[in-house]
Amino acid sequence: MRPPSSDRPAPLLATAVLALSSALLLALVAGEWPPLVAVDEDIAHAAHRWAVADHGTTQVLRVLTDWVWDPLTMRLLCAAVAVWLVWRHSAWWTALWLTLTCALGTVAQQSLKVAVDRPRPEWPDPVDSAHYAAFPSGHTMTATVVCGLLLWLLHRCGTGRALWCAALAAAGFSVVGVGLTRVWLGVHWPSDVLGGWLLGALVVALAVLAYEWEGHTPERPRP
Repeated sequence: MRPPSSDRPAPLLATAVLALSSALLLALVAGEWPPLVAVDEDIAHAAHRWAVADHGTTQVLRVLTDWVWDPLTMRLLCAAVAVWLVWRHSAWWTALWLTLTCALGTVAQQSLKVAVDRPRPEWPDPVDSAHYAAFPSGHTMTATVVCGLLLWLLHRCGTGRALWCAALAAAGFSVVGVGLTRVWLGVHWPSDVLGGWLLGALVVALAVLAYEWEGHTPERPRP
């Protein structure tokens, strides 16, 4: 075992910034800071008006959030990549690291939901429904964790430029898109989504630091 390289402070700094930002937002949400509550309510009410008025867009976003970007879909993607890593490269440690990180991210997400116990938005004419507490957004956090981990693995494996750009675009669209759908559909406050992004990125950053601490390097794909 070797400690993280001291000549690469950027990952440590990024992790620290994400941790502080996540902690600050968590404190503001748990303390129901009035300016944050006001912004959340203003954005949520505007988004709900648009969702009710634009039925077609709302239906498309429901399909995306319930099937394409659903946490189960993301976890199945993660599992498929883990199986591929073992099957094609015998990369047992990397597959285990990927699976455990996703599992621990889910545990952290659900624990925070229970601890904060933030009510979801309530509407007289809802366009969608969701269960459990609001903070953080589970859809958003799961997508951020899975997409972030897979992007890092692709980068470390030295994938081609075209594939990397396509993966980066798909991941960015998914992570941002799923967060916006949750607000549009009226099942999350904007700060729930922001929390999902920050906490998901923090999980990825911590997982990468742990991986590099152990000195592992993802295998390059075989030709």
